[in-house]
Amino acid sequence: MLQRLQVCAAATTLLLSACAWLHPAGRLPIGPVAGDQVLSPFYRWDGPLPAQPGVVLRDEVQPPQPEIDAAASARRILYTSTDVRWNSGQVPVSGTLYLPLGAPPLGGWPLAAWAHGTLGVADVCAPSWAMHKPRDAAYINRWLKAGFAVVATDYQGLGGPGPHPYLVWQAESRSVLDSARAALAARPGLIANAVIVTGQSQGSGPAVGSALIARDYAPDLKVLGAVGTGVVSTVPDGPYQPPASTVAGGGAPHYTILSLVGGGLRDGAPSVDALVSATGQPLLAEARRACSPEVSALARQLKVGMAGAFAVPLDTLAGYRLPVTDIKPQRVDVPMLLGTGLADRTIPPQRQYGAVAGLCAVGNAVTWKTYTGIGQQRQPARDLRRRLGLCPGPAGWPGCTGQLCRPVAAG
Repeated sequence: MLQRLQVCAAATTLLLSACAWLHPAGRLPIGPVAGDQVLSPFYRWDGPLPAQPGVVLRDEVQPPQPEIDAAASARRILYTSTDVRWNSGQVPVSGTLYLPLGAPPLGGWPLAAWAHGTLGVADVCAPSWAMHKPRDAAYINRWLKAGFAVVATDYQGLGGPGPHPYLVWQAESRSVLDSARAALAARPGLIANAVIVTGQSQGSGPAVGSALIARDYAPDLKVLGAVGTGVVSTVPDGPYQPPASTVAGGGAPHYTILSLVGGGLRDGAPSVDALVSATGQPLLAEARRACSPEVSALARQLKVGMAGAFAVPLDTLAGYRLPVTDIKPQRVDVPMLLGTGLADRTIPPQRQYGAVAGLCAVGNAVTWKTYTGIGQQRQPARDLRRRLGLCPGPAGWPGCTGQLCRPVAAG
């Protein structure tokens, strides 16, 4: 099977399309149609992989980034993590490990495990390769200045082999937790087993997800809390169900195409190539070779909407898709801090509140902070409060339903 996949990787794009996606259970799709690209030899691991997740395979110096001036050292790392989307066992995952300036405290620096937002699904989008967005780099720098070591995973498939399971929180959460394991193994004595998981937008899913699975998947890690902003998780059985129009991803075809390329189709569904229309094919090709800003810009240039981008009715397409952001909340032992920009149109606040309410309903310690005027476009906060239509809390906001939840206004 491996030899056949290697032949596919060297064939034409048409052959790659056939070979990379017609795979038996337990094998990882590979090739350009999965977003695989040639970066540097660092990202390719040709030898056998350890059976354990969180094992460091190699590391090297990371080129400096101007926005991250509080790091005493920055190293690219390649480590093992568990593939739960295609059940292919351990896979190599890349990321970056930063240590702060100064002497470590007794026992080592606490660790912030950073989960980034949407960058794309092609290998070239891996932040350890392309560098972090300036906003994300500034965020990482603040953790370093606060005395934390920071490990920033690229996630499975960004830089490593196979598709990036975009928004598949179960896979992304393992990439995050295993990056923390790798950081502890890479710098014993310098980093303490005291972990905060933090993520934004796409990364909020594995931030919340890490809190949900850490006890079972990584009991060796001392996860102390989770921070998520631009909450992407959805709770289909939660006490508050937002309008359907706020859950489907904002009607942007490029986000949907990223998800379909990134493992968002059910097994047995038609290929993404068959589902995307002739009008949408340029977007699909761009998603496989470029990053989210370029894909988004092309969508605006083509002026293509959801209906025009796909070759099947949208209801049919929805039936082929996996509910990759759905979570089943459970009571966890760590507090969560979740933040919502009230002007967020990419992940509307109604949708974000649905996740907050679901996590609260099972008794989690959740602090929900809201930020007026923050988002891709401005939207009056008063109008959002009215549209949420829930029981009033402080300043007219709905209160969480769990006794331990504390919704607060941002100061």
